Amino acid sequence: MQLLEDEVAVITGAASGIGRTTAETFASHGASVVVADVDDGGTDTVERIEKNGGEATFVQTDVSDPEDVQAMIETALEEYGGIDVLYNNAAIEGPVSRLHEYDDEAFEQVIDVNLKGVWYGIKYGIEAMRADGGGRIVSACSIGGEVAVPQYSGYGAAKAAVSNLTKHAAIEYADEGIRANAVAPGIVHTEMIERVMAENPAMETQFRETEPMPGLADPEEIATAVLFLGSDLSSRVTGVTLPVEGGYLAQ
Repeated sequence: MQLLEDEVAVITGAASGIGRTTAETFASHGASVVVADVDDGGTDTVERIEKNGGEATFVQTDVSDPEDVQAMIETALEEYGGIDVLYNNAAIEGPVSRLHEYDDEAFEQVIDVNLKGVWYGIKYGIEAMRADGGGRIVSACSIGGEVAVPQYSGYGAAKAAVSNLTKHAAIEYADEGIRANAVAPGIVHTEMIERVMAENPAMETQFRETEPMPGLADPEEIATAVLFLGSDLSSRVTGVTLPVEGGYLAQ
């Protein structure tokens, strides 16, 4: 069963990791996908989708730039005639640093991408969805936005704010056919996590032992949760942050 047949999805941070996997998953369920990323590796994601018979368009997007985000939304309207699902996935991890040593400029960059980037996506995505009778928004949070993870204060602050922003969008537009939810992954085996572990070898053991369920999550496990929130399977769900974290928050 194709859950997104003849629909249009916009996915940020789709050049790699969870974003790329979600783009491919959405395309396999019938969606035309706007692949957005600051990295031109998004063209590879498009090629992978097209190779499997799907339809996709790449638009280079810096989500911290409101003009870029508006251009991203306009691409969906011009290429496919609308937008049904928006997945605000793009994020950066920022420094691994105790709060008092956290670099000021790095903090601002994390907020610009991880929070303001989602803000712009929701704001301009809602404008397009209202004109078209509704839609679904999913934004990337994290267990780091639900509880304090040592040395990730900037990342955690941004993700916690995204969770609250999601609730505001949900209640303000519930009567206009727009649902807004978030997904909060735990430790996922992506390029970002590999980079952090390479730069901080002691953290590999910590990551692998964080969640009660053994090992690290695969990007596919997050993508299917996003698919649930972005499809009619969750037709009565709005304003929630769905944890996908192997039981970590249940401890």
